[in-house]
Amino acid sequence: MDRRHFIALGAAGVSSAATLHWLRNRSLAQGLAATAATPLYTSQNGLLEVDLTAAVRPVQVGDRTANLLSYNGQSPGPRLEARPGDTVRIRLHNQLDQPTNLHYHGLHITPQGTGDNVFVSTAPGETFAYEFTIPADHPAGTFWYHPHHHHHAAEQLFGGLAGLFVIRGALDEIPAVKAAQEEFIVLKDYEIDRAGNPPAPNHMALMMGREGSLVTVNGRVNPSLSLPQGGLLRLRLLNASASRFYRLQLEGHPFQLIATDGGAIASPIQLQELLLAPGERAEVLVQGNQQPGAYRLLNLPYNRNGIGMGMMGGGHGMGGMMHGSSSSSGDAQPLATLTYSGSVAALPLPQQLGTVATLPEPTITRRIELSMTMGHGMNMEFWFNGKPYDEKRIDIEAKLGTVEEWELVNVDPDLMDHPFHLHVNPFQVISRNGQPEPYRAWKDTVLVKGSETVRIRVPFRTFVGKTVYHCHILDHEDLGMMGNIQITA
Repeated sequence: MDRRHFIALGAAGVSSAATLHWLRNRSLAQGLAATAATPLYTSQNGLLEVDLTAAVRPVQVGDRTANLLSYNGQSPGPRLEARPGDTVRIRLHNQLDQPTNLHYHGLHITPQGTGDNVFVSTAPGETFAYEFTIPADHPAGTFWYHPHHHHHAAEQLFGGLAGLFVIRGALDEIPAVKAAQEEFIVLKDYEIDRAGNPPAPNHMALMMGREGSLVTVNGRVNPSLSLPQGGLLRLRLLNASASRFYRLQLEGHPFQLIATDGGAIASPIQLQELLLAPGERAEVLVQGNQQPGAYRLLNLPYNRNGIGMGMMGGGHGMGGMMHGSSSSSGDAQPLATLTYSGSVAALPLPQQLGTVATLPEPTITRRIELSMTMGHGMNMEFWFNGKPYDEKRIDIEAKLGTVEEWELVNVDPDLMDHPFHLHVNPFQVISRNGQPEPYRAWKDTVLVKGSETVRIRVPFRTFVGKTVYHCHILDHEDLGMMGNIQITA
């Protein structure tokens, strides 16, 4: 379980046939300092072609220089943008000292061959060429990419490997959404020792999932956002942390939810706060209808339970155990600061966003139990249905064109929350503990709290092949909470 020591390598040249842009501010005033230096690759004439080099590089995080795992020297990595129908070619160059790969989180693409194939293993010094086509009917949305090599996933994501993958489409063309100032918010925590390196996790960090004490927005600490009075701000939020939860609140401003993991919902829903488990995304609109001033985007306290919480008295003092303060600690943490600059005529909220189809009754119902156990020598294993992960075993066989209902039951004896993620096929949450979900939405990650039963409905569409489902606290995935699903025609 010990973490390997990564050796920083020299800078590597990166070529691309895509157009490389450096994001500038998009507001009527100063713009968003949070994303001022994030590179963006967009598709041209139906082709997105990019080289990504995974390597240890010195990266500025807040006021620290850290030796992070990065894509093209950036953490978060470059933002990729494509449209339905586009061809995507990504060459992954592995300059780490351990194998890696890429997972295209949330994209409805083939799990086979050079697509979203998590069984690919790219050895140190090697290159793997991914190529796939975005389906012509793929929804617009906020997706992302990150490593998914079993036993290395948590370490590599926590070390810095993650980036946005955006699909542009119908949602972006709705007049009220198009008029909004768009900003991307990648929520990511890091831990850096005195030498500037991510430290090895200890036993508690593996049990709970590692969290870092340095919490950032787009790799920056408490950056500034700017919005004209009367304007609309579209925040596209990604929880790219390996284990940390974000319970978000913007002082003085409710969120108008317009999209979840899999794209647009039917119409805006007003929320006073928003909980994002690891891997989840959400898009919200914020109205600039308050008096000029500074308003903090806060991460509120959240207790995700677990044995560690009881051992440490509800989370207090756990920072020393986990290389950082737990998200269950008692203080709200500022993530970014919104200020008003200038004014425009008040922009309206959209009334209709899209249609979220009602899924038919399922042909099969399955029960999946989520749990953990302590073995000999205090070794931990996390399980689905009482079994640790086995790459050779098929846990679920599903038929293309069918709809299944899965009952996700958290029987973890320490009541720990587990975010459940399914690859390739988005699903709808039907109920939680028997209570119907208040609105329909497409999801690929859903939080299953301690002792909770969540029912989801999954349509198996378009693609056959072998893929996985797992806990998105990636230390839990690496320790066994993952299963294989084979989709056949």
